[in-house]
Amino acid sequence: MSEYQYYEFQALDRPLSPEEQEQLREISTRARITATSFTNTYNWGDLSGNPRRMVERYFDAHLYVTNWGTHRLLLRLPKQALDLPMVKPYCLDHQVDAWTTRTHLLLDLTSEDEVGDWIEGADDSLAALIGVRDELATGDLRPLYLAWLSALSAWELEDDGEAEYQTCPEPPVPAGLGELTAPQRALADFLRVDDDLLTVAAQASPAAPKKSARPTKKELTPLIAALPQKEKDALLLRLALGPEPGLHAELLHRLHGTTAPATAPGRHSAAHLLDAAHTRRTERRQRAEQKRAAARAQHLTTLASEAESTWQQIEAHITTKKTTAYDQAVTLLVELRDAYAHTGRSTDFRQRLSNLREEYQRRPGLIQRLDRHGLR
Repeated sequence: MSEYQYYEFQALDRPLSPEEQEQLREISTRARITATSFTNTYNWGDLSGNPRRMVERYFDAHLYVTNWGTHRLLLRLPKQALDLPMVKPYCLDHQVDAWTTRTHLLLDLTSEDEVGDWIEGADDSLAALIGVRDELATGDLRPLYLAWLSALSAWELEDDGEAEYQTCPEPPVPAGLGELTAPQRALADFLRVDDDLLTVAAQASPAAPKKSARPTKKELTPLIAALPQKEKDALLLRLALGPEPGLHAELLHRLHGTTAPATAPGRHSAAHLLDAAHTRRTERRQRAEQKRAAARAQHLTTLASEAESTWQQIEAHITTKKTTAYDQAVTLLVELRDAYAHTGRSTDFRQRLSNLREEYQRRPGLIQRLDRHGLR
């Protein structure tokens, strides 16, 4: 399989100027560049620019996917929308990183899985994930906790990290982990968050407060009235100066800052969460195996009760003298063997099989298939 790398950048809060688009063209002559986006796919070579620097300077979101297992999401938010001290407890090694520029806070979320299956032609797009940026801007920290869980799963795979698991504290647990939004579910899938680990972590998560999709006039009026006059004047001035796409989200965050989804203090170590997830995973797999075994037993019991009909099907397949029909006959015989054994009638099966082999001993293709499957 050839190498595959996909780069997508999006400018959300303001369009790129013609001069900025020309600067980006110097980074890549093949990329598709518009006033709001930069996309390119590489099957050889690589992007000459640094994605971190590109997001710091030009873009608000970046997605990177490779066929060797790298999933990466970079987000840029105005500093006033999300505080770095609030983000830092969720940072873990290189999988979750955060830093600030003069005007913005940046998040770098990465998942690596070199042994996972690569789906060629999969829909690689920021569209499903971009909503988490607005959620973070309004104080919803669930995306950060999901990224921390993803990093924790990767950390578990390291051979020498057990001591760190015992001392690594759980960050604040956001409300609503048991009821993720669509963008958050997409982020969990993109970062390969382990479902058992998420379920265990969600047990300590408070319920998400119920609120309308759009704030009402009745809800907003007292909140706006409570804003300091100087702050209201500054917001009105920014509005009057021209379009500022991030202003709406920033204002809502400012108004609802005290009512953003709550967090509960982290109570567990990383080791506790990983052990609890392992226990849940083991129990779930055992239940699934028991269910499969019960279904198999029921199937074999039913098959044994209808054995004569199956023997007739086998005879019909063999008499066609076709190799594909021989394969079908052998498949049915293997199932019958298990069904007779399940009901304690293995001797009866061996006798019927011996008679069948004797009757069709001049069919070498059939006999070879019987021998290959241990039907002697």
